[in-house]
Amino acid sequence: MIGPGITKISSADLLCSPATLQVDVIADLICPWCYLGKKRLDDALSAVQGPSLVSWLPFQLNPGMPVEGMPFEEYLRSKFGNPEKLQPGLEELTRAAGAEGIDLRFDLISHVPNTLNAHRLMNLAEQIGADTSGLAEKILGGFFSEGLDISNLDVLVELGADVGIGTTEILTTLEDEKTKSIVLSQEAQVRQSGVTGVPDFLVNKRLFVMGAQRTENLVSVFDRAMFGEESDLEVSETVH
Repeated sequence: MIGPGITKISSADLLCSPATLQVDVIADLICPWCYLGKKRLDDALSAVQGPSLVSWLPFQLNPGMPVEGMPFEEYLRSKFGNPEKLQPGLEELTRAAGAEGIDLRFDLISHVPNTLNAHRLMNLAEQIGADTSGLAEKILGGFFSEGLDISNLDVLVELGADVGIGTTEILTTLEDEKTKSIVLSQEAQVRQSGVTGVPDFLVNKRLFVMGAQRTENLVSVFDRAMFGEESDLEVSETVH
């Protein structure tokens, strides 16, 4: 298991639904593949039509990112070299995402943020029982489709309000150093488990799926997790 107490089971429906599917999503909120993986996860969960619980675990692709972030082109150059060489890959990724209804607008992104506060907001949503998947959609969509600075407090307040989280609650959380420690501790546990890239999906605390797998592959893994059916997709046992 990746850490104690990360997945909450509070719904009374679970008492009547022992076959609840549990998925822990390990993701960063500036990762385009995580956005694509989320869309495919949503589609897979819709396809299986059973009760499910989804939790989000933090992973920073750039844990050393300055608090203020950095310009997009500078980021690409420092991480990948000549940004022009990346253009064909970005265009292909944009087409793949567009085919699944995701509008990636790299042309609107001028700034790459530090994502720690966004992860802290996700943790708050988890703790108070707000719609974490809906919030993740708001944050990912805000960054990739609108070019929003998702480290900006005003932006996070607005995105949190969209899923019913109050301004005071958000600001109090982001000013509390304890919430930073909690999220960094969760991320440390994830990294100690052997995770080096995202997105990843831990299904029923037993099957670990790497990458933005196709919807049909995720459905196959869900079947295997719930009913013991064989899947052709390579998976591993629970990450320790």
